[in-house]
Amino acid sequence: MKKRIAAVFAVFIFICVGMLQAKDWNKIRIGVEGAYPPFSSVDADGKLVGFDIDIAWALCEEMKAECKLVPQDWDGIIPALLARKYDAIIASMSITEERKKKVAFTDKYYHTPAKFAAKKGMFPNFTKEDIPKLLKGKNIGVQRETIHDRYLSDNYEKIMNIKRYGSQDEAYLDILAGRLDILLADSVALEDGFLKKDGKDFEFVGPSITDVKWFGPGAGIAIRKNDKDLVEKFNKAIQAIRANGVYKKINDQYFDVDIY
Repeated sequence: MKKRIAAVFAVFIFICVGMLQAKDWNKIRIGVEGAYPPFSSVDADGKLVGFDIDIAWALCEEMKAECKLVPQDWDGIIPALLARKYDAIIASMSITEERKKKVAFTDKYYHTPAKFAAKKGMFPNFTKEDIPKLLKGKNIGVQRETIHDRYLSDNYEKIMNIKRYGSQDEAYLDILAGRLDILLADSVALEDGFLKKDGKDFEFVGPSITDVKWFGPGAGIAIRKNDKDLVEKFNKAIQAIRANGVYKKINDQYFDVDIY
């Protein structure tokens, strides 16, 4: 009898603790980067703007949640999530197996390939098979701790001089100054954040890079593993804004194609 009472009491305590830990998610803090145009940047007035930012606000509206955006440097964006500085990350973070060891992900909310960019005419007839030959000894710029950094490190560390930067903008400045031969980054970020602006003398070279091992199935929202209810809440909101036209409206403000 005592064992049965103890067992019932233990179950009661477990349920109570679970109820205390459960969250209604009426208030959500979202980590963003703010240095990755056109997805996320800070305008002249100091306001966060971009595709990721608008998607974050749209998802919050759909969930009827009061949200706060928390800017965070990319290098520390996952550690800050785990340290509870915020509850979710909306920062063009690709869903990869390596990251899934640390955090949970929602379904994708967009998917674009990686591309190389270099001075016009510098690398004609560039194929993936040509990379070891054409880029041997070259200085290549990449944002630190990204899927692009991991891809280069795993495949070409011994043949290229990989220069890593805290933000994509820093890499753009160095290639403009002649300190880099080529860049690797997200194709949309390169086109809208560089080629259409200061990088008019540069162009995409080579094929799209989409190897699932490094680039995953797309960009998702990163959330702590224990907050599975928040993952589901965001997933439903992503589906809703895709269905009701809100996603398309935001997408069309920034891009000529559906990047989903």
